[in-house]
Amino acid sequence: MEKNLQNEEALKKFKKIVEDVRICMFITNTRDDDQEHTRPMANVAVDDDGSLWFYTDIRSIKVEEVAADRDVHLTFAHPGKTNYMDVWGKGTVTTDRGLIKEKWSPVVKAYFPGGVDDPNLALLKVTPTDVYYWESETGKMMQFLKMATAAVTGKTEVAKGAEGKLDI
Repeated sequence: MEKNLQNEEALKKFKKIVEDVRICMFITNTRDDDQEHTRPMANVAVDDDGSLWFYTDIRSIKVEEVAADRDVHLTFAHPGKTNYMDVWGKGTVTTDRGLIKEKWSPVVKAYFPGGVDDPNLALLKVTPTDVYYWESETGKMMQFLKMATAAVTGKTEVAKGAEGKLDI
């Protein structure tokens, strides 16, 4: 069932999916099919306006790519549920130490042992421009059982879900 959401309702759904999943596939060079680069990245914060934040090394190729082409594409997929989200947005990189300290989490230290004072530590911000989600009303096991029941009984009632555009 298509269910487009707007404003507060859309932002609430967006934040819930991001906070449930945390890890996304972060894609740069989206306009050049031959040079598209994809890598997993962990989201560290979602602002009230829907902006997403990621820590990165200022020397990484993604920083160069975002500087050359701000268009980025993020895909979220929950490993235990059938919830997915596709996010297109504009990326920017900042080395603002105040922001780096504000968004800091002890978990990040595993990737950046120098902590917030690491001179190569930067934040990558993604401001969403287009968002689409798919969400099942049940988990994978229940969907499997409903599909098996449909195969045996001939009734085609599989778990229903929602999908639609999120205007945040």
